[in-house]
Amino acid sequence: MAKVGIFFGSSSGVTRGAAELLAEEFKGSELIDMEEDFDGIEQFEDFDVLLIGSSTWGQGDPQRDWVDPLYELSNDQPDMSGKKVAFFGAGDQDKHGEHFVSALGKMHDLFTSLGASAYGFTSTQGYTYEFSLAEREGKLCGLGIDDVNQEDLTQERVSAWAVQLKTEMGL
Repeated sequence: MAKVGIFFGSSSGVTRGAAELLAEEFKGSELIDMEEDFDGIEQFEDFDVLLIGSSTWGQGDPQRDWVDPLYELSNDQPDMSGKKVAFFGAGDQDKHGEHFVSALGKMHDLFTSLGASAYGFTSTQGYTYEFSLAEREGKLCGLGIDDVNQEDLTQERVSAWAVQLKTEMGL
C-alpha cells in the first residue's frame, strides 16, 4: 500500500482546511504542516505519494513556509523518480485573478524537474481568473481552492479530486 504524505503551508487556514479534508479521504495518510512538522527535504523520501499544498502570494509565489524547502530542493536536486505528486492550494480568482493559484505551477515545475510524476490535473471550468502559471493546456496542474468566492464548492471539489487521484494513481 502506498504511503501518502500531505505537505502543506497555510497562512489563513484555507490550505490547511483542504489538507485536513484530503487526510479524511486518504485514510492512513500523514499531515505535515510545513511550519511545524517539516524537518527537511529528506522527509519527502518517506512517502510514495506527495500531496503538496500551498496558497499563492504576491506575484504567484508559494506560501512562506515553502520558501526554504523549495530553495533546498532547487539546490540539492534530489532524485524524485518514482514519486507520485499532486498539487492543491488556495487563491482568490477575483481579487488576485492575474496570478490565481500560480504557486501550484511553480511547484509542479520544480517537483517534475526532479523526476516526480504529476497527477490530479483539473478543469478550469467554473473559475474566472485572468491568468495562472498553474494552467497547462487548458487545465490546472492541481486543485484550485477559492474559499473567498466559492467556499460552497470546496468540500465537493476536494472529494472529487481525491477520487480522481486514487483512480489515476491506482491507490
